[in-house]
Amino acid sequence: MSSYKKLVLLHSNDMHGDFLAEELDDKLVGGVSMLSGYVDKVRKEEPNTIYCIAGDMFRGSIIDSEYKGLSTIEIMNALAPDVVTIGNHETDYGIAHLLFLEKCAKFPIINANLYIRTNQARLFKPHAILEVDGMKILFIGILTEEVLAQTKGDGLIGSFVGINEAAAEVGRICNAYNAIDIDFTVLLTHIGFEEDKRLAAILDPAWGVDVIIGGHSHTFITEPAKVNDILIVQAGTGTDQIGRFDIVVDTDNNCVSEYKWQAVPINNEHCPRDPEIDKLIDSYKEKTDVKYNRMVTRFRRELTHPDRNRETELGGLFSDIFKEMLDLDIMLLGSGSIRAEKLGPLVLYSDLVESFPYDDSITMITVTGEQLRRMILFMLRDEVWQGAHCEFYQLSKGFKVVYDREKRELLEMTFENQPIDDKRLYKVGLQRFHMQNMEDNLAITPDEVSANRKPRIVATSCRDILDEYLSTHQHLDRQIDGRLTLI
Repeated sequence: MSSYKKLVLLHSNDMHGDFLAEELDDKLVGGVSMLSGYVDKVRKEEPNTIYCIAGDMFRGSIIDSEYKGLSTIEIMNALAPDVVTIGNHETDYGIAHLLFLEKCAKFPIINANLYIRTNQARLFKPHAILEVDGMKILFIGILTEEVLAQTKGDGLIGSFVGINEAAAEVGRICNAYNAIDIDFTVLLTHIGFEEDKRLAAILDPAWGVDVIIGGHSHTFITEPAKVNDILIVQAGTGTDQIGRFDIVVDTDNNCVSEYKWQAVPINNEHCPRDPEIDKLIDSYKEKTDVKYNRMVTRFRRELTHPDRNRETELGGLFSDIFKEMLDLDIMLLGSGSIRAEKLGPLVLYSDLVESFPYDDSITMITVTGEQLRRMILFMLRDEVWQGAHCEFYQLSKGFKVVYDREKRELLEMTFENQPIDDKRLYKVGLQRFHMQNMEDNLAITPDEVSANRKPRIVATSCRDILDEYLSTHQHLDRQIDGRLTLI
């Protein structure tokens, strides 16, 4: 006869420094204080509760960026998750800084696939075994390959990044620890929902993986996906909701007997506030308000960036500013650099920094028209429309692209109303991240670019340029004007 035990798995992902509650329709929504209140409430009601975070605690708020993640770790310490895996944005401040932050954390941070190239030593503990009501729960952390793009400047860091490699790494860990009678196994991943499904499909059932709790793709779901008898979930993004699994574990057969999953909204109707976390966040906010709560400009209206895989109003404005200020022909601005879905009409410096948190350099490269055509075609490849987490670019004014997705064909590509000349050289601006990863993101090599003209850093701070321009221009507006037309 089997033995059954109740387990509650609470999970968040891609919180991105979303610490503060917002008022929506006369209701407080989100924020770490009410999130903590809900987690504490469940822990009191259900003693067999584990709370885990599937990466990207960092980036997205003034409080996080001003203190380079140290404030986030302190707030997470107060939130007290049981286990966390890292996401790609945990490396934004550098691997060395991340290892420092890990020493400040009072909760386990796990990752199985980042290692030092020279001796294959892992940077983090790959797994955690939590004991709950006599059950042994194995957690394994797996990270997206995008972290390699973040660490291109560090030749000492490597990663098992392919799905097959990740699966093999999971197998090694499961094989090593299944002998101690693991009752339940959870992969805590940050590779995206579609990749989670691909990973689940190739895992050996004998390894005993029961659940994948994921992040990275910011996917909102209404019910778990099930692949290879493995339940796969994700809880969107931010702190407006938390995922909740109520699971009955068959501890004799080490599997899920029954389950219920839901996305629980975090709001003041049923989530009490945590006064200690409020106090901690306020202590950081008071300091950042002094520095960041100044007015930069006022737009004519609110400008939006609802989707990174198409032309947007904010993307158009920011790319135009860089083009004009740096005397470029074309600015290819990484869509993912814009982290807010809307900005304005009143723009405080805090709003600007939260909407564009990456204060990196801009390099001017020189490419032929033929190379530019290849770069744009690669940006518009099929993977982009099939749910893959690919880099995408906002185009500056004067550069127009019309693309037929069904025929996979460029119908039009012009600069200043003239067809792109395959032999002409064009001055193109790229941010540091995109410069370091141009072959992966734009299908052109550094050697090809250097053969035309040596790349040159034309600005060391994106933020300085945006701040200066916006501070001296009022009532700006941008419309969707057909720079990128998809048919």
